Amino acid sequence: MNAISACAICRNPSTARVHEGCEERLDAGLASLPRLYRELEQHLAPSRRGDSGRAGSRTAPLPVNERVLDLRARGGIEGVVVTWERDARETLGWEPAPFRGDVQQTVDGAVAFLRTQVPWFCDAHEAVYDLAQDVRRLRAECDSIITGERPPRRIPVGCPCGAVLKVTIDTPGIRCDDCGTQYGHAEALRLPAVDRSAA
Repeated sequence: MNAISACAICRNPSTARVHEGCEERLDAGLASLPRLYRELEQHLAPSRRGDSGRAGSRTAPLPVNERVLDLRARGGIEGVVVTWERDARETLGWEPAPFRGDVQQTVDGAVAFLRTQVPWFCDAHEAVYDLAQDVRRLRAECDSIITGERPPRRIPVGCPCGAVLKVTIDTPGIRCDDCGTQYGHAEALRLPAVDRSAA
């Protein structure tokens, strides 16, 4: 009989290191990144309203949306997936990634590599939670730009050790960096809310 512990991604009880559904969501999230990278190109122009919604600014706005530019430049989506590919290759003792071309080609190649390694990440990599969080964050940021929807509001909650954690309604789980306690989705949402000024 398998011992019950916590899923390394969602922190909910699990007999496997990572739930099958969490592994599938990680793979699907990675698979979406090249498409999102391409779709962001349609949103490079700044919104007419601007960030403040006020007209008559004394300085001319940039001719591009900075958030989109940051995500599409080297170090944006590309930086995240390349860093994880480098980490995996170094951990496994493999050769460095080959040069793939421009940023879009690099994103495509790094994501293709990472998707082939999802089972290994889920079975053995100590930071699979961080990979899943990075992928989730990138998807949420891209989706908020493409669809215009705001990302879920982060709510400060208190860990019994006194640390303040920030969760959203769809947080799969969270670990307190101060005491190391892991909370699953339901447990995280049951933590007491704290004053925003303390967060």
